[in-house]
Amino acid sequence: MITRSKLVEELRKYQIGSQSKWAALLIFSPKPQIKNRKDVVVALIFALFFCFIIISSYMSLYFKCFRLAAIVICVAILLPTYLRFSRQRKLARKRDGRYSLPLSM
Repeated sequence: MITRSKLVEELRKYQIGSQSKWAALLIFSPKPQIKNRKDVVVALIFALFFCFIIISSYMSLYFKCFRLAAIVICVAILLPTYLRFSRQRKLARKRDGRYSLPLSM
């Protein structure tokens, strides 16, 4: 028989399991949550790409290529914002999918 204490225990286990060790990489993840290794690898690739963009902007400023530096900085700003909007879009689709279930369920 399912009791309240068992439900509380299951919820606690779920909450502990859902807390991510990779919270810092969530900025660079296109998905709302990092659940498996594939999500970690994708987030690491985006993070490394972001670091490469920042380093290349410093290099272009060092060599006094100001237009190139401005373009690279704009790309560096757009990357995390694009990833954030893609996460919000996926959450909205997921939310809409939940509300489209029939009432008999």
